[in-house]
Amino acid sequence: MAQFAIETVTPKIRKVTFANPPVNVVDAGTVAQLSDIVDELSADEQVQVVVFDSATPGYFYNHADLGQVPELLALTAADSTPLFIDLSIRLTKAPFVSIAAIRGRTRGGGDELALAFDLRYASREEALFCQPEVAIGIVPGGGGGDRLPRLLGRDRALEAILTSQDFDADRAEQYGWVTRAVADAELDDFVTAIAARIASFDRASVLAAKAQINRATLPPEADLRASWAEFAGSVSWPGFQARVPQLGKAIAEIGLDEIERNLGHYAGLINEQA
Repeated sequence: MAQFAIETVTPKIRKVTFANPPVNVVDAGTVAQLSDIVDELSADEQVQVVVFDSATPGYFYNHADLGQVPELLALTAADSTPLFIDLSIRLTKAPFVSIAAIRGRTRGGGDELALAFDLRYASREEALFCQPEVAIGIVPGGGGGDRLPRLLGRDRALEAILTSQDFDADRAEQYGWVTRAVADAELDDFVTAIAARIASFDRASVLAAKAQINRATLPPEADLRASWAEFAGSVSWPGFQARVPQLGKAIAEIGLDEIERNLGHYAGLINEQA
């Protein structure tokens, strides 16, 4: 089933809307479909700006689907690079500017995809950010441990990853996790204006400037591959194996919606029980 819809806003601007209800988990289909979309848009020389948003209320790109970890690990690009890592690299290098309009929860693998976008604008009232991996006994694998330190600094990246807490948009803006927090009622118009302004400039100069900044700021690709390998190994650790049943029990008792809406809180409680 298609999880993405592509809208032509103007000849130079596309909007890619994600929907994988009820809570927008990132599964193998998400990664494969988004990879194809990035290829498609990269091949279109008209495209200069792409806006990424969500059609699922309360969620942007959520964490990976724990029930599909084997399938996610099995996805590879033509050169045998894990497809998730290949996708995140191609997003940062894409011949267009990617802009995330973030409403709702953005966690784990979904946050790692958001970190690969060029610009991230977050709803002040609705956006939440979290890297919950450590709380469930594994490590980030899709770039969270590589990109967040470059954006937040070492100590704040440690706080974000080691506490596995939810961070609201104001704190995310303060830390540098997002480009800017914007009032929810203004978010769409704000992102539209930014996209239109960038699309009005010469494409060659926009992409050359992006390439310069990429050289100065992006983690080495070898580090991203190493983090994925560490993540792949961590799913067999006893701590993760002990916590997965506890998480399933909590979902059955409390309900998926409540757990997902307050995952940072419940991750701590699950840990106490594991």
